[in-house]
Amino acid sequence: QVQLVESGGGLVQAGDSLRLSCAASGRTFNSYSMGWFRQAPGKDREFVAARGWSTGNTYAADSVKGRFTVSRDNAKNTVYLQMNSLKPEDTAVYYCAAGGISRLLKGEYDYWGQGTQVTVSS
Repeated sequence: QVQLVESGGGLVQAGDSLRLSCAASGRTFNSYSMGWFRQAPGKDREFVAARGWSTGNTYAADSVKGRFTVSRDNAKNTVYLQMNSLKPEDTAVYYCAAGGISRLLKGEYDYWGQGTQVTVSS
């Protein structure tokens, strides 16, 4: 079992930066790839970024590539999403997820957090 708790969301202005954290508990955390998804009101959940647990390879959606970076600190059982140059269209609830990297890239997951709201004003 892996429990995920996101934090770090808030209200920022366009162009600002924000770092989201996802604290994981459970003995098998280090064996899971970790990803971030988001869901805006009235829209489907979409993949944002992920990081493979064994290779460390990172993946990002075209809409955030070059602006968002996912990293993890296995010693702290925490994964981060660094978001730079935020845009109003980045406004959404951001969710942390754990699972196999191929599943995450398909929008599937084994474990899911409760989400944290990010609002970007223009």
